[in-house]
Amino acid sequence: MGRLTTHILDITKGGPASGVDIRLFSLGKQRERVAFAMTNADGRTEKPLLEGAAMTTGSYELEFDIGDYYRGNKVAIDDPAFLDTVVIRFSVKHDEHYHVPLLCSPWSYSTYRGS
Repeated sequence: MGRLTTHILDITKGGPASGVDIRLFSLGKQRERVAFAMTNADGRTEKPLLEGAAMTTGSYELEFDIGDYYRGNKVAIDDPAFLDTVVIRFSVKHDEHYHVPLLCSPWSYSTYRGS
């Protein structure tokens, strides 16, 4: 059975980003929120965002509230923040493991399919 996981690394401090709100949306016939989580001290969610029967083939969006994270950590960012909510759109197969990490700063981000 497949599962979807994520984690966030703050490249400005070289470590995990904790306390970041994450929302996962399914992009079927209509956009529907299917999961919500907050990153822990290791920059990860406590459990997979999707797994088992909830993991269906299709397209999804992850939203990461990066602007709130940097404001909460007293990082000097623009007002409005250059990156406030980072959105990653991707597709999955129901029976595979997908790990979608986010590497971020107040001004840039990157992602990849991890393991």
